[in-house]
Amino acid sequence: MSGDGAMFDVAIIGGGPAGSSTAAYLAKGGLSCVVLERERFPREHVGESLVPSTTRVFKELGFLDKMEEAGFPHKYGAAWTTSGDHPTYSHDWGDIDPDCYVSVRFEERTQEGVSQNYTYHVDRAKFDEMLLKHAEGLGATVWQGTVVRGVDLDGPDGSVVVTYARDGEEQELTARMLVDASGRRAFLGNRLDLKVTDSVFDQYAIHTWFDGYERESGPEGDYIFIHFLPVTNTWVWQIPITDSITSFGVVTQKMNFKAASASMDEFFWECMKSRPELYEKLKASRQLRPLKPEGDYSYAMKRFCGDRFVLVGDAARFVDPIFSSGVSIALTSGKLASQAILAAAEAGDFSRSRFDEFERTMKAGCEHWYEFITLYYRLNVLFTYFISDPKYRLDILRLLQGDVYDEEKPPVLQKMRDMVTQVEENPGHVWHDLLGSLTAESLRET
Repeated sequence: MSGDGAMFDVAIIGGGPAGSSTAAYLAKGGLSCVVLERERFPREHVGESLVPSTTRVFKELGFLDKMEEAGFPHKYGAAWTTSGDHPTYSHDWGDIDPDCYVSVRFEERTQEGVSQNYTYHVDRAKFDEMLLKHAEGLGATVWQGTVVRGVDLDGPDGSVVVTYARDGEEQELTARMLVDASGRRAFLGNRLDLKVTDSVFDQYAIHTWFDGYERESGPEGDYIFIHFLPVTNTWVWQIPITDSITSFGVVTQKMNFKAASASMDEFFWECMKSRPELYEKLKASRQLRPLKPEGDYSYAMKRFCGDRFVLVGDAARFVDPIFSSGVSIALTSGKLASQAILAAAEAGDFSRSRFDEFERTMKAGCEHWYEFITLYYRLNVLFTYFISDPKYRLDILRLLQGDVYDEEKPPVLQKMRDMVTQVEENPGHVWHDLLGSLTAESLRET
């Protein structure tokens, strides 16, 4: 179906993982849906490392075999490295002696509904196109190169009217329901004045790919590595893309980048020089792409739903890529939104109350990610203690696996907050000078 006046059950703005997973679930459930994607796939995108909870969605959508056939690198775990030694801290829970290296393997904790002990690193251009085509194969209508110009949520007879430009002309379609999966463009959130920007958590990323980087030997060669730098709130990701290609990105606060008064290339390489072992290996490899920036990505929406609309993925919330939560949030929100939409369609009622449970669940999960990330930045040496202590290791691993969508806060987060508070309140504490500056509260209770 195409052309002016087309009618669908659901219109979806955006064909990334949030939009395509939503479309796939809805098509499997028997609803007609259209995905309006402004770009033409494949296209480059950041967010290349997944968490194990995404496997559930792949299995439910019949997509897991395609992930294997694509040959994406298997991600069995994660590692964090620092340079230099930190002071040992004696606490009544035991001596805390932060190492310069900690790692986890996902197989250490059994996940319900996840039968494999790995997830994936992905070339997002390839992965996103595969998932969008999979949704189309399940029955969703997909229009690429289609720019949404406007939305009327109060159209005739309670419909949604979407105005869009396609093939050089402006057209309209009507739908019973709208899903905003427009990513960080946040199409609907911006137009409805729902967006809340985090004034402190102003992270900024500069990233590219390298060929021939000498990775770690053994099974950890396919881990994601997070390398902390001796620059406030700054770290480097290292993500395998193929057998020979590795993605690297520097994440810092925007104020650090501005203060450096340097070009992207200068800033990237100066940061790398602070970890000489990384710098030398990168210089010995070949940069494949120009450096690309990502900024202004810490925000939330005041609400995730309303009459005849829901927000999914980055269109609803994004904080920071430190724990690879982006695609997990996208796929989980697509799944939960689809469940609510299918129930609403059966009831013939697309009012906001039909999506209250979806909103509560997603807000709780995003809040848990947010607190975990904030505590991590506030005192990242604390993370090495918790991940190394048998009493807390599996609780931290649960978060890293993406099992965060419970309304009750994971107890380990309160334990971490308690210890951070002790360090904050004691200027003489041996770790007090290691406190980061990220103490943002502006995205809470949104």
